[in-house]
Amino acid sequence: MSVSTNTQLKRSVRVPFWAQILIGLALGVLLGWLARSQDLSWLVTTLEKVGGTFVGLLKLAVAPLVFFAILVSITNLRKVNNAARLASRTLLWFMITSLIAVAIGLLIGLVTNPGAGTGLTPADGAEPEHTGSWIDFLTGIVPTDVITPFTELNVLQIVFMAAVAGIAALQLGEKAQPILTLSESVLELLQKALWWVIRLAPIGTAGLIGNAIATYGWDLIGKYATFTADIYVGCLIVLFGVYPTLLATVAKVNPVQFFKGAWPAIQLAFVSRSSVGTMPLTQKVTERLGVPKEYASFAVPFGATTKMDGCAAIYPAIAAIFVAQIFDVPLGVGDYLLIAFVSVVGSAATAGLTGATVMLTLTLSTLGLPMEGVGLLLAIDPILDMIRTATNVAGQALVPVVVSAREGLLDRKAYDSVHASPVDETPEVGETPEAKDARPVAAAV
Repeated sequence: MSVSTNTQLKRSVRVPFWAQILIGLALGVLLGWLARSQDLSWLVTTLEKVGGTFVGLLKLAVAPLVFFAILVSITNLRKVNNAARLASRTLLWFMITSLIAVAIGLLIGLVTNPGAGTGLTPADGAEPEHTGSWIDFLTGIVPTDVITPFTELNVLQIVFMAAVAGIAALQLGEKAQPILTLSESVLELLQKALWWVIRLAPIGTAGLIGNAIATYGWDLIGKYATFTADIYVGCLIVLFGVYPTLLATVAKVNPVQFFKGAWPAIQLAFVSRSSVGTMPLTQKVTERLGVPKEYASFAVPFGATTKMDGCAAIYPAIAAIFVAQIFDVPLGVGDYLLIAFVSVVGSAATAGLTGATVMLTLTLSTLGLPMEGVGLLLAIDPILDMIRTATNVAGQALVPVVVSAREGLLDRKAYDSVHASPVDETPEVGETPEAKDARPVAAAV
């Protein structure tokens, strides 16, 4: 058998990354159901360890990844024409999409009354250990030292330090070039290492989904059926309603192509529940969709820490209505406007990490609702966080595409031709596409 025939045979049996994720998802559901129905404690422990290890590996790189990504992204703006205009347009579209998302969340919550008929009472809630307030949010941005934010994984403070360092480097000009070169190298190293972790996503998926089902089962969803459905419906409306509409009308591109290109990142976000952990893949798919690398390297890291349509818009809107109904606290028009304000301004408090507790406590404290309401939602949070994070990441890829298209920067040929998972077709550093095509792919599964 010739080398070319052997290579073609290997390609024919190659399992795409998206299919690997789906296989892991199905396996996790099966193992989780088996562990719960047969009361197999060893299997529950195994699934927990597998899923926990995967998330732990993602989080391991979060602190340095965020710091160097933000620093490099800010300095990369000097390579882009009209950098200030691009940055302001990016922030503007972050705000516009957040407002649309929170409006949808409020509408769904008002129509469905998610707190009615649950059987839950204020006694079922418990005040969380960590809460968020505007004072904590504002004062917590500035760190007291340079070490603690990294050891305690305070992403907001890491973003602050990185932004300061990036702006200072721009001001220094050529004198800062050695630091920038080192930062770019460290960032590439971190992204390469994290890419290896991302390839383990199918195994991590099986552990995470399996553990969720084995631990919570389907019974938990019963009490929160309306609330859970509201979150999923709201996120799906944004994902497959709002985003395609913006792509078709504002960016004037084919929405189907966007999902073809962005789907690997959306899929990984769903199972990993981490916007920051998904960031290298999000940036890669954004570039493959035709967004200039210099702009994508700014917009995606910026979005991964501040752009949260799922966690910071849809979720707190519906959750606030849910908590208010459980505690029998009436909400008025002014309260709904406050929810919208918090969603747009306070979204950075979520900082791209698993869960949205900080954002929820920030919303509840602003409205004067009991913090015990957070305790009502903690059990169901992992199930909700999957679709929230997928929505977050889709928005983080969407805005750079929209802005690039409106500014005439989008490579429409690349956008129209994107078709495959970048995990499957990523050349090695310095490798030409032709060499990549001739490379054996036996280790693809």
